[in-house]
Amino acid sequence: MSETPNLDRTDRRILEALQRDARIPMRELAAIAGAAPSTCSERVRRLESRGVITGFHTAVDLGALGRSVEAMVFTQVRPLSRDLIDQFHNDALAMPEVMAVFVLAGGDDFLLHVGVRDIAALHSFLVDNLSSRREVVQFRSSIVYGHGRKEALEDLTESSS
Repeated sequence: MSETPNLDRTDRRILEALQRDARIPMRELAAIAGAAPSTCSERVRRLESRGVITGFHTAVDLGALGRSVEAMVFTQVRPLSRDLIDQFHNDALAMPEVMAVFVLAGGDDFLLHVGVRDIAALHSFLVDNLSSRREVVQFRSSIVYGHGRKEALEDLTESSS
């Protein structure tokens, strides 16, 4: 979403509640938002059509998926070009071990969030999937011991008055 959306108090309440529980019943969502269920339902549809709501997601325990070890892998590729950046981004997302790809400015070009079974699988990923790629000139990895995630993001566009 490139432009700052114009969200009123009802939209903000809806977004906060949906971020906390995307499966909240419409009646409960409407009560939180202070609107009728039909109005609330229309608001949700409008937020989706405007691109403010981009999807609904399920949080899953990574260990249950055989991803007990997480790492952040900072990667540099050369020669830098839009085509190479787009290609590496797409290729990295297609790797089963990669959970997220961030395109960066600065010393590193990409940050890959990787989840694997164990340290041996991480080593194998780094050696077989990254160092073997011609365009990858350097990478460094950091093991993730733990991380937190906000349940709901605050709207920073709201005026502080």
